[in-house]
Amino acid sequence: MTDASVTEQPAMDDTPNADVKVSIRNLYKIFGDNPTAALGHVKSGTTKPELMDRHGHALGLNNINLDIPARGIQVIMGLSGSGKSTLIRHLNRLIEPTSGEIWIDGEDVLAMDAKQLRDLRRFKMSMVFQKFGLLPHRTVLENAMYGLEIQGVDGKEADARARKWLDRVGLAGFEEQYPSQLSGGQQQRVGLARALATDADILLMDEAFSALDPLIRTDMQSILLQLQEELHKTIIFITHDLDEALNIGDQIAILRDGEIVQSGDPQDIVMKPADDYITDFIRDINRAKVVRLRSIARKGETGQGATLKGGMSIEQALPKLTRAPDRKCPVVSRTGEPLGAVSLDDAINALKPLESDSDEDVRYA
Repeated sequence: MTDASVTEQPAMDDTPNADVKVSIRNLYKIFGDNPTAALGHVKSGTTKPELMDRHGHALGLNNINLDIPARGIQVIMGLSGSGKSTLIRHLNRLIEPTSGEIWIDGEDVLAMDAKQLRDLRRFKMSMVFQKFGLLPHRTVLENAMYGLEIQGVDGKEADARARKWLDRVGLAGFEEQYPSQLSGGQQQRVGLARALATDADILLMDEAFSALDPLIRTDMQSILLQLQEELHKTIIFITHDLDEALNIGDQIAILRDGEIVQSGDPQDIVMKPADDYITDFIRDINRAKVVRLRSIARKGETGQGATLKGGMSIEQALPKLTRAPDRKCPVVSRTGEPLGAVSLDDAINALKPLESDSDEDVRYA
């Protein structure tokens, strides 16, 4: 159970709406002998270093509030020690919070008894781990069937479902191999197939591709996005890599010292960083590949060039913009609705890295 008392269900008008799959409210986690007492210090403004230095407690999460939409990819990212892995382990209560609320499909996770919690872990959530988490004495097929066995699925059906997902992740023909006979990328595909075979609504992916070589990592990201186009799972993806977050995330939450610094659409984070920390965080990204036309389109304007999709990157759009008679192209949404227009100058200006206040201090020192 939690360190703090279980909160009552909020009033009806405070209940997460149907488009929110997971709602995290006022979530705190403090590690130490007396987290409840330490919680008072945190709420009074004690910082993470101060809490450790003065009170001997580690602040894992500090007042996390996050609504995760259904059927999308929510990325939670930050540097080592930011609290991202601690946060994801609260969702299935592998870690118990010190205080706060977690709601999934309108159900209070912290009020669940042992049976309800087992069912949550067996049927509603699957997890893909950074270190693959495969059982070395079981074949690829047996590993892919493991979650189905836990669910109590009949042997023949489990076999068929596991083979289906192994095929979907490109491992048909490897069923009788053992994990030690596979490459790192292949082992992670087994982990992904195992998670998908259970047909869980929510997929938790904790640094799932971090241990892979860059090319294999990119390939796994592509596989995940292709599957998501069809499956529309709610995927909560932990990473420390900003390029990865921007490549796969529908929404991104950036943590620092256990707190959410900024959360929202990846384009808003790139174009409108909340503070100097975020500005410095995104400084070295390839803006030509990352910035989408929808984020720089001027509403109400038109152009004489070819109509461009809002999801197109600046890199993809530059050749068309340079060929446009007025160096300006109209931009539309995925469904064809007008978003405005983008000029060549707009695109070039968007490539300039943002400056933080610390840059100004250095320049004029």
